[in-house]
Formats: sequence, C-alpha cells, structure tokens
Amino acid sequence: MHRATPPSAPPPAPPNGPPRRVLVVEDDPTVAEVVTGYLSRAGYTTQHAADGFAALDRAAEFRPHLVVLDLMLPGIDGLEVCRRLRRADDGPAVPVVMLTARGEEADRILGLELGADDYVTKPFSPRELVLRIGSVLRRAESAPPAAAPSAALRAGDLRADPGGRRADRGGRELSLTAREFDLLVFLMRHPGQVFSREELLHRVWGWEFGDLSTVTVHVRRLREKIEEDPAAPRLVTTVWGAGYRFDPMEAEPPPASGPLPGGDPFS
Repeated sequence: MHRATPPSAPPPAPPNGPPRRVLVVEDDPTVAEVVTGYLSRAGYTTQHAADGFAALDRAAEFRPHLVVLDLMLPGIDGLEVCRRLRRADDGPAVPVVMLTARGEEADRILGLELGADDYVTKPFSPRELVLRIGSVLRRAESAPPAAAPSAALRAGDLRADPGGRRADRGGRELSLTAREFDLLVFLMRHPGQVFSREELLHRVWGWEFGDLSTVTVHVRRLREKIEEDPAAPRLVTTVWGAGYRFDPMEAEPPPASGPLPGGDPFS
C-alpha cells in the first residue's frame, strides 16, 4: 500500500478570502491524514469521510467548496458519489478532484465524463495535490465578466449560443457537457487556428497544469456529437504534431440540386 509522506514545508496558501472548506473522502486513514494535514497547513478547513454514504451526509452538512474523492470506497464507490454530487440541485455543482489508485484510461474518462475537475493517481505528491486543488478553486470561483451576451456563433448548419449555452446542428440540439460546450465555443471563435493540447487545457478551462488526456477525451467526445463521421472528422481536425484545428468550411452543407443556370431546359 502506498504511504504518502507526512507534511513538511507548508504548501502554498489557498485563494484569498475566508478559508475554503475541503471534504476529503478517503478510506485509507494514512492517506486521509496526510491529505488533510497538508490542506490544513495550507489554510483550508477540512473534514474527512471514510466511505461513500458518509461522504454524501458530510457534504450536505459541511457544504464544502471542493471534494477530494477516492474512487474505491466502502458502501458506494466514488463514481456514484460523484454522480450524486452532480445531481444536487440546490446550488452550483461542487468541484471534485478524484484521488485514486485506479489510473486506467477508462476510469479517467469516466471520471471526466461525470464532471470531475481534476484527476490525481496514487502514488501522489501531496504538495502537487494542494496546488491542483488551489487551481481548481480559482477556476470555480472566477466569475465570468458581466457583459452583454455573446452573439451566436455559426459555421454552416452548426450553431452555438454562448449566452444560452446551447448548440445545435441542422436544427437538432446537441447534448454537450459544460466542458464540451466550452471547447466548441473556443474553437468556433478561432477558426482555422491550430491549438496544442497544452494551449486548450489552459485557454479553454484555465488549467495551469493537468493531464493532457483530458483534452484528448473531450475532443473525441465533441467529435462524436458534431461530426457526421467521428472516425473521419472534418470539423475538428488533428494537425499531427501540433494540435487541433476547427475548419468551419466543412460545416457548410452541400449545394442543393436544382436547374442549371439559365433556366430549366425542359420547360
């Protein structure tokens, strides 16, 4: 079993303002002690839950600003805890940083699809975890500027409405997650430009660092929803060795068939 090292030098301070509340959901008492210790030394207020049912009860009472969530828990697993936290309708969804020994791609993808804001695998650096928590909180607490709603973006029959956070293609509404929608809007605002995964991670979601597979997963899922053939994408294309590019001309429908210029020769 991995044993994280005890706190030594104090990690960086949390965002400015009152102490942020962090709920640590972890069944390994040693790991839980290390994580809560680092967070407390960094100025966070922490509570601990050792199983899935306790996590949901504690979240309802503690009202955390962020949850550090292990996947493999007694009672109900972390993925189900994340689902239930995301279904809460009494306020904004609480940010979740998944902390787990399950590092397989399928688990990362499922966690991201459920809305996890970051994903850290064991063995881990407690100081890095504190940095990631601070980064997630800054993103979550950065209010969008109070400005007039942005005009709808169009590329052929593909349309995205940033103000209403809705998108459709050919009149059919697209079921996009928040991150998929943000990615689509960013790409539509920068047609023909190539962006690396690092740039998308930072410019779309404001992540200062993170797993680049996050971008790969969301690009693939966006393609599944906007491309006619996701296996041969034409709208969001891969520029090998460089990144991804949005090609708006590929969203133009084919010209409608009709009489040749000059009139119908059979009239």
